[in-house]
This record gives sequence, C-alpha cells and structure tokens, in this order.
Amino acid sequence: MASDQLSPLLSDLHLLTVLSDTRSFTEAARRLGLSKASASMRITELERQAGVALVRRTTRSVGLTEAGQQLVGELQPAFERISDSYTAVRDLVGAPRGLIRLTAPVALGRQHLAGRVAEFLTRFPEIRIDLELTDRFVNLAQEGFDLAVRHTSTPPDTHVAWPLCETRSLLMASPDYLARRGVPQHPSELAAHDCLMYLGGQRGQGQWTFARQAKGRRRSDDDKVGVNLSPKLRVNNSEVLREALLAGLGIGLLPDFSLPSEHGLAGRPQLVPVLADWQVQGFFGDRIYALRPWSPQVPAAVQALVAFLRESFSAGL
Repeated sequence: MASDQLSPLLSDLHLLTVLSDTRSFTEAARRLGLSKASASMRITELERQAGVALVRRTTRSVGLTEAGQQLVGELQPAFERISDSYTAVRDLVGAPRGLIRLTAPVALGRQHLAGRVAEFLTRFPEIRIDLELTDRFVNLAQEGFDLAVRHTSTPPDTHVAWPLCETRSLLMASPDYLARRGVPQHPSELAAHDCLMYLGGQRGQGQWTFARQAKGRRRSDDDKVGVNLSPKLRVNNSEVLREALLAGLGIGLLPDFSLPSEHGLAGRPQLVPVLADWQVQGFFGDRIYALRPWSPQVPAAVQALVAFLRESFSAGL
C-alpha cells in the first residue's frame, strides 16, 4: 500500500493497538479523547479497509482475532518507538511539561500524597496531573497510567520501582475496647476477640499469620502462628478500618500511613498497639514505591515527579 493511502489509516491503526491493551472500547476511547461510538465506527471502517475481521466483540469483552493479533504485534513496537522519540524531542526543550496519569491507594493518597502533588504542581507549572485514588489493584499499562505510588514488599519485575520510604503495619485497638475485653498476650487469644480485617493481601481468608520479631536471635518455627478468625468487619479501605477501630469495634491491622494524626508522643493516643512483639504477614507492604511499567524512555515530567517524591518522602511519612 502506498504511503498516501496508508496515512489516513494511521490513527485507526493506533486505536487498534490501544484497544488491544485495554480490551475495552470505553477505556480506549477515554485514553484517546474519543467517544465510544466514534472508536467503534473507526475500527469497523479499518476492518472494511483491511477486508478481514480484526476485533472479536462480545457483550462482556473485546478481543482481537488472529489477524488483529498479528497486525498489532507488528504495529505496537513501531508506535512505541514513535512515542518515545517524540517524547525525547519534546524533553529537549524547556521545563518538563505534559500530563501525568498517577494512581495511589485512597488513604495514602489523601493523607500523604495530595499535599505533595499540590507542591509539585506549584514548582512545575507546565505539568498536569490526573490523580486517581483507588484501593483496587490497577494494571498500569492496560489502563494507561504513567506512575503509581504503592506500598508493597515485592514490586513486580516488569516495573521500574523507585523506593520512597519504609512503612510498617501495626495491630491496633482503642483503649476502651481493651478495657472491656482485655489485652491479648499471644496471637492465639485473638480468636476470642472481635477482629477487623483489611480486604487485601490474603483476600478471602479469615486468617492472620503472625511472625515474632526476632530481636537479635534466629527465628524458629515456634515464632510463626496462624490464627483463624471470624472478622466482625472486613473492609478494603484503611481509613474506614481506622474509624471502626477508633469507635471501639475491635482489634485491627493498620498501615502507619493511616494512623490517626493524634497518635504518637503528643497526648494520650487514640489507638494503642496490640501484640507489639508480633508482625502480621501478607497484607500491607513494608516499603512505599513509585512504580512504572518498564520502558526505554521515561518522560521528563515523570522523571521530575519521581525525583520530587523521593526527596519529599526521604524523611519518611
């Protein structure tokens, strides 16, 4: 096909590669600033021009036919090189600029990221940020995000992970609850308590697995304990969990970034640690990272945000 015949199809071919990533006309249209109807019509026209079906549509999902997969397999690396080259050229001139799509957990974002984002945008007025706070797992590449701020112990190998600061989780309860029900001295005693559980990590399992803090000695099998629970409340947001703990509903695990601001040295704490010599495994990570799917070229705006976050979080939360 001559280049003058191919040129009008380039934007539709790019749309096909985005559709391959998102598996959704709605999400592909949103990422490209189109209406869903327009995106669908353009793919239909592309199929007419190609003379073969490229997309397999069902009521629940969108997939590619064998021909569509072959075409996208050839096109995607080329479009990625074009994007990287264009970004590199833009970054040669002037201050970092452009849009960054950023995602983070709700509590971490509200309490520790929102203010930092505001300061960053003041410092870099030519950068724009779309910040999406959600406690669900976000597939960054599929959903078109440039960066995520997450707490994890094992960042994925397919991503670049910049460590920001350490974090930890603590088993907490209100003094009122402990006065009513007593203070557990061993994890096994939690089976007789009202426990509040975060819906994450070991999702669907009503169990906490504890590891005793080693404190300078070798850890043994006796230092690991599994406790089966019938949680009084399970919730996927640590701020809601914190409010339930403050209300005296039971004992629950909180990340340090969701602790009440009054907790600490100033005055009597609203929540107190429980079983401080033991650590619950598998829910909240032990480090906060900025994460990005690996790519050979990182836009200057993203580099600027990562550098700012690393500096801002260097002293901890």
